Amino acid sequence: MTHFYSAYGLNVSSDLAIPGLKTTPPIPRSDIHVWLGSKPSWASELEQAKAEVFYESPSHDGPGEPELKILSFLEAGYFQLLYGDGTQFILDRRATRVWATWLHPLTLEDTVIYLLGPLFGFILRLRGFTCLHASAVAVGGRALAMTGEAETGKSTTAAAFARRGHAVLSDDIVALRPMGDNFLAGSGYPRVCLWPDSVNLLCGSPDALPRLTPNWEKCYLPLDGNGQHFQEEPLPLAAIYVLGDRVGNSAGPRIETLSSASALIALVANTYMNYLLDRTMRHEEFDLLTALVARVPVRRVTPDSDPAQIDRLCDTILQDAQSIAEVASS
Repeated sequence: MTHFYSAYGLNVSSDLAIPGLKTTPPIPRSDIHVWLGSKPSWASELEQAKAEVFYESPSHDGPGEPELKILSFLEAGYFQLLYGDGTQFILDRRATRVWATWLHPLTLEDTVIYLLGPLFGFILRLRGFTCLHASAVAVGGRALAMTGEAETGKSTTAAAFARRGHAVLSDDIVALRPMGDNFLAGSGYPRVCLWPDSVNLLCGSPDALPRLTPNWEKCYLPLDGNGQHFQEEPLPLAAIYVLGDRVGNSAGPRIETLSSASALIALVANTYMNYLLDRTMRHEEFDLLTALVARVPVRRVTPDSDPAQIDRLCDTILQDAQSIAEVASS
């Protein structure tokens, strides 16, 4: 049985059900086909072929193994992604076919975390998309993206917006596409992934939301229409908010407008999987981001030191977004 989905604007088919994705009607031809729990019949031949190390992570998992190694088989036209926990992916260079395998005690749900995160990030890169390491929500028919370094609250802020009735376009990866004088922010899939402390902040208990997998403590907020909604269609990008470190400030969150140069530096540092870019891809990304900061406002946000002030942070972003909309319409 073949299962059909949409993720990051791509039509996906799979031999097994993929947790977290919303099913779609059958389509005659998918952009990507996924085989879960199996390798292609020629995988043994691939392992004997000449390979180059495309990428090796500086961090290691277990006894000296890198957390991620990507091998490139130029003649065969494939990549192999090897994770330190034994999870493996084979991906063709056109980013149309994926095979995934894993080792016990890991599960399908564990593998899907890789699939919907870094693997799809790599697929989007190979397909020419520039992706922000960001979350995005829908406000007034336009997208607001929240980016920033790790643990600055991108997903938590998106989940807070979701609980206030705003649909979420994407969590963690926001694919950008030029559209006339503006840019479209693409949709991802209908979940926001949260650590237990964020779940506790938003829901009053760290156990209030289901776990992504029994083997990991991270949870997810389902965007299933029961209080929280998923924005399935891409939206014009209205503004980008770069979340900074929290500081003590009784006056609440602060927002400042970044110059084009400062905005470009901030976005270059916060694109998704930028460590995989070759010279040509990096040049194309720089050109796109240069055009982006010339057309889309980029703000730096300094949140309050108290994470419980998340609603004030949302209010501040909404007020700023409203002022941007008023200027654009005048």
